[in-house]
Amino acid sequence: MNTASAKLLVFASGHFACIKIAGRANFTSSLDFKLLIQELSEKAVSRFVLDLSECVLMDSTFLGVLAGFGLKMSGGRNGDSNAAPRDQSNTPGKSIELMDPNPRILELLENLGVLHLFKVIHGPCADMPKEAGTPRAVPGAHASREEVTRNCLEAHKTLMEIDPANVPKFKELTQFLAEDLKKFKGRP
Repeated sequence: MNTASAKLLVFASGHFACIKIAGRANFTSSLDFKLLIQELSEKAVSRFVLDLSECVLMDSTFLGVLAGFGLKMSGGRNGDSNAAPRDQSNTPGKSIELMDPNPRILELLENLGVLHLFKVIHGPCADMPKEAGTPRAVPGAHASREEVTRNCLEAHKTLMEIDPANVPKFKELTQFLAEDLKKFKGRP
C-alpha cells in the first residue's frame, strides 16, 4: 500500500486562496494542511477554494482536520448531520468551497456528517483573481510522532463532536491515541 502524502499547492491573493490537494490526503499531509490554513487565516484569507480534482482519497484524520476548519469558518459549534448542504456564499466574508471532489470523497464527507460545512462546486473557479500568480508548493512539515498522534486525536474528536453518529466509529481509536499520547508525557 502506498502511504505517500498528498502534494499541496497554494496560490493566494488578498482574501482569496486556492489550495490544490493532489494524491492521497492522509494523516501526514493533514499537518501540512493545518499549518497552511493557519498561516493563510493569519493573513486574513477568508475565501478558500480546495481544488480536489486530483485528490484520490482522504483518510479520517485529514477529514477531521478539514471538518474542524469548516466548523471554524462557519462559526458553528456542532453540525447537524441532517442539515442540507449549506450555501456558504451567504456567509459574510467566509467560505470554503470544495472544487471537483470525486464521488468517494463526497460519500466520506456525507457519511461522517460534515458535508453541510462546505459548498461543493464543479468545474473551474471562474472568479479566481488573475493576480493570484503561480502556485507554490507547500513544504512538508517534519512532525514528531507526538505531534502526529496529537493531530490524529484532535481530528477524530472533532468528527465525534460534529456528529455523534461518529462516536462508535472512532471511540476505540481515540482511546488508543489518548493512551499513546500519555506515553510521550513521561519522556524527557
